[in-house]
Amino acid sequence: MAQSTLRRADRVSGILERLATAGSVDATELAGEFRVSPATIRRDLQVLEDQRLLSRTHGGAVAVDVAYELPVRYRIGQHREEKALIAQAVAKLLPRGPLTLGLTGGTTTHLLARLLAERVDLTVVTNALNIAAELSLRPRLKLIMTGGVSRTQSYELVGPIADQALKGLNMAVAVVGVNGISVRGGLTTHDEIEANTNATMIRRADRVIVVADGSKVGKVYLAEICPVADIATLVTDASADPAGVEAIRRAGAEVIVVGA
Repeated sequence: MAQSTLRRADRVSGILERLATAGSVDATELAGEFRVSPATIRRDLQVLEDQRLLSRTHGGAVAVDVAYELPVRYRIGQHREEKALIAQAVAKLLPRGPLTLGLTGGTTTHLLARLLAERVDLTVVTNALNIAAELSLRPRLKLIMTGGVSRTQSYELVGPIADQALKGLNMAVAVVGVNGISVRGGLTTHDEIEANTNATMIRRADRVIVVADGSKVGKVYLAEICPVADIATLVTDASADPAGVEAIRRAGAEVIVVGA
């Protein structure tokens, strides 16, 4: 990450990763690593403190003792290479020709949408505002977007309006992003309303592909989307816990590990 042109989203993602690992960060060290001024780092720390993602101290910051959901604009910089490989693998898995594809929100599904933007005979159903913005000006594909209540953490439209829109649609494949996946917890996320909307999309799809970088395998969060038995395929990367991967395979899902 020691690059002179890091955007704020990439810097704060790096700051939060270090907090998760070490529990504290030093502003002077961060300024040197990211090649920005100490004043810039202080502003970054203030932004994160305002969002209650850390607590500032004299000379740096410490992690807050809560389980929070990192906003999607800060998740873009996390595990970027792994997510790109996962998106590329999923793009190759999708059948050619006419296809109706569901996409939930998430950084990996957003990368996949970019890869698919030039396809023809593709209908994309999504509840994700950023994915819709990515695809709305592409003349060769059809975009269907749900209504719903905007969830700022994930850029997704969720709730009864979104659910009702999805209930009237049929999708050949749904590609689903999650915060955690395990045999014990199933597919999980931070928000129960978002989980219900994603579950509705899954029920309307003939085949479900889950995209999850290795850090998410074995994790369990508040709200279950569905059991592992309801999905066809998990695409993850080589950093995933081997025992967690094997347990998901034994539960009946195909697991594709990229970068292995």
